[in-house]
Amino acid sequence: MKMATLSRAAMDEIRRHSAEEFPDECCGVVVADAAGRQRVMRVRNIQNEMHAKDPERYLRSARIAYAGHPGDLRVALEVADAAGSSLVAFYHSHPDHDAYFSDEDTAQATPLGEPSYPDALQIVVSVYDREVRTIKVFAWSERAGAYVEAAFEEK
Repeated sequence: MKMATLSRAAMDEIRRHSAEEFPDECCGVVVADAAGRQRVMRVRNIQNEMHAKDPERYLRSARIAYAGHPGDLRVALEVADAAGSSLVAFYHSHPDHDAYFSDEDTAQATPLGEPSYPDALQIVVSVYDREVRTIKVFAWSERAGAYVEAAFEEK
């Protein structure tokens, strides 16, 4: 698996978003235009709304879960699908927890047992007290049949 390259500007925006949303999880998408310039598109986390409407079905709050706003996701994916553009990654934060790809993260990324977007990276940000501690990147591995940690660099 080759090393992933993420722009410093995109990673800085992801760090900012993670710190701003603390103590809740944040989520978003990274897209690249035809020239390869990466852009972060924030997605509203509607987990608290879902939990408030139906706490028996949606047991967790945004403190430990995220659900991306469908309209925000649709717009981000339309931008990524535009001529010459591409979907680079999905990201979310883990407030007061380490950066790891959890069982819940896997379930969201593979709703039918395989990844919805196998070429898209999954970025997880560990943030404590509005301070980003660790960022890890995960990529789909056909061999492992799972998301595995991937090396990445910021440029």
